[in-house]
Amino acid sequence: MNMVILTGNLVRDPEKTYASSNMAITRFTVAVNRFSRKEGGQDADFIRVTAFDKQAELVERYLHKGSKVGVEGRIQTGSYEKDGKTVYTTDVIANRVEFLDRKEQGGGGGGGFGGGSYGSGPADQFSDRPDTGFPAPPAAPQAPSAPPDGFAEIDDDDMPF
Repeated sequence: MNMVILTGNLVRDPEKTYASSNMAITRFTVAVNRFSRKEGGQDADFIRVTAFDKQAELVERYLHKGSKVGVEGRIQTGSYEKDGKTVYTTDVIANRVEFLDRKEQGGGGGGGFGGGSYGSGPADQFSDRPDTGFPAPPAAPQAPSAPPDGFAEIDDDDMPF
């Protein structure tokens, strides 16, 4: 099974491009903390993530450097030639991106989309699965239960793979 769940913060603003089919592709990097035996006790891994189509549009529109996100997806490896050398890549292809910043948080907030979840996964929230380590949902809703006007939930049929 190839499944990845990450929580972390964007290290820079997402970058959106379009495929020849006019499908949006947004790439962003998430800093994910991990335990280290060094004196500080923590290190960070910088994970490249790619989102497609409507989800890519939402990520580019509402997330920015410092935004806290949860990502569920799969690992994809690849390679390409550069200056006669083979460069190997490892990326996470996002099935689902959850905006974890809260509306009332300042500086580094997620564009006012706390807890909003947009992706192709099942309707349950990350926090409904106890093995993920995501925080429990807030008592009162912090975000709209539906995507913004003009956007729809992404289902499996919308994904390019």
